[in-house]
Formats: sequence, structure tokens, C-alpha cells
Amino acid sequence: MKTTARPARRQVLALGPYSAWAVLFILVPLLFVAYYAFTDDNFRFTLEHIQRFFTATSSAEGGEVHTYLLIFWRSLKLALISTAICLVLGYPIAYIMARAKPKVQKTFMTVIMIPMWMNFLIRTYAWMTILQDTGILNNFLAALHLGRIHIIGTEAAVVIGMVYDYFPYMILPLYSIMAKMDVKLLEAARDLGCSSFGVLRRVVWPLSLPGVISGVNMVLIPSISTFYISQKLGDGKFFLIGDAIEGQYVANNLHFAAAIAFVLMVVLLACMALLNHLAAQRTEGGGL
Repeated sequence: MKTTARPARRQVLALGPYSAWAVLFILVPLLFVAYYAFTDDNFRFTLEHIQRFFTATSSAEGGEVHTYLLIFWRSLKLALISTAICLVLGYPIAYIMARAKPKVQKTFMTVIMIPMWMNFLIRTYAWMTILQDTGILNNFLAALHLGRIHIIGTEAAVVIGMVYDYFPYMILPLYSIMAKMDVKLLEAARDLGCSSFGVLRRVVWPLSLPGVISGVNMVLIPSISTFYISQKLGDGKFFLIGDAIEGQYVANNLHFAAAIAFVLMVVLLACMALLNHLAAQRTEGGGL
């Protein structure tokens, strides 16, 4: 009994620093958000701010007025599009990386991580320079006599910025899962007559689901709550939920800003729980 108790104590001690960090920097801030969301300026309990989210309207730049539900839907739509693009592009790249030689894997990893070494604001400003009507892309198209295209200030520009900034967060969890796959399972599937597509659908995809879920969460959450990308690449024309939270915070409406953040947090947690549940059901039920 003593020998089994010692490893258990060591595990508790090893988890201690992380647990303290998680409580201090994750749980406590979330509790403060919930506290502010359900209190008024005198810190008395109220549902006013939560109700206001579902009934009030907000004015964006240009004088347009939208309900917060519409703003949330637009944010969710752009975030889902960005996440889907990251998944479609990142999945094959992660698979190629996982099957490549160690030196090639390191090269891939370096290329993917290099943009992360630069400041987030600098990367966003760089895309402004590229996508502007007189920017690098349009000058290149004009040189080829293909005509200029207007991208900056559109939803497409916002999606491009999201995909570029959050793409590594999709590849890394996918790569970490695929790199640990047993190659013998793939060989066994082929020996049993499975085609290349069959191996991907019946073996690789089910085994990589934890990485897919993790990557989707890591891209979807920052995408849906972003505000700087929409302000710069969207030219302030697309008011997203992150802009709404920032606007209320700047206006010192801390309780309403917390209410918006609280609703967003609940929706995201529900989506994450649903994704994890569906992935667990698919794995346990053998639905390969």
C-alpha cells in the first residue's frame, strides 16, 4: 500500500503548480466575469444585463444598427468558416508532416512557427498592406493585366486574417496526434484490402479525432471572440462580438461587457462539450 501511495502523492505534487496556476488565472477570472454579469453597478444581483443581450441593439461604424444576436451570429459564421478552412488545409499538411522524416518534420515545424514569432498586430498590419486596393496583391494582379479586386473591408479579408493567424493552432494538435499513430495499423488495413481512401476514413480519421476536436476548439474560440482583425481587415464595417465586448469595456459598461462575455463563454463551452460527446460516441460505438 505504501508503494502505491507514494506515486499517487508524487502525482498530486506534480499537478500542484499547474492546478494553482489554472485556479488563479482561469477559474478566478471566469468567476469574476460571472459575478459582474449578474450584478448591477451597486453589485446587487440582476438579470438585466443578460436580458439586454437578447433584446438590445448596438450601433456599428457607419450608423448601422444590429441586435447582439445578429452580431453573435455573424461572429459565429465567420469563425466557423475560418475553422473549416484551417481544418481542410491543416489536416493533409499535418498528415504529411507526421509521415515525413524527422529532418523534414523539423523544417515543416519551423516554417509553421515562424509567423508566430512576430507580434499579432504586425501580422495583421502586414495583411492590410497586402490586401489594400493599392496593396501588393492588387499591384501584382495589375502587372499581369488581370484587373484589381476589392478585398479589404470585406468578410473575405476578415476570414483570411483569422485563417493566417490561427492556422498553426490547428496543425499542431493534429500533428501531435498523427505522429503517435502506429504505422502497423495503416499497414494492416492495406493488407486487408483497404484502399488509400478507406485507410484514411476507417483508421486515420477516427484515430485523429482527438486532435481534430482540440484543433477546432483552439481555432474557433479565438476566431469568434476576435476584434482587432475585424477592425483592421474589415475596415470597421463588420461589427463582431469581440468588438461589442471591447466597446462596452471602453465605455466603462463593465457589467454589460461581462454579460456578453458570459453568454459567449456558455455557448462555447456547450459547443465544446457537444463536440467531445460526439467524438466519444463515435469512438466507443465503433462508428468508423
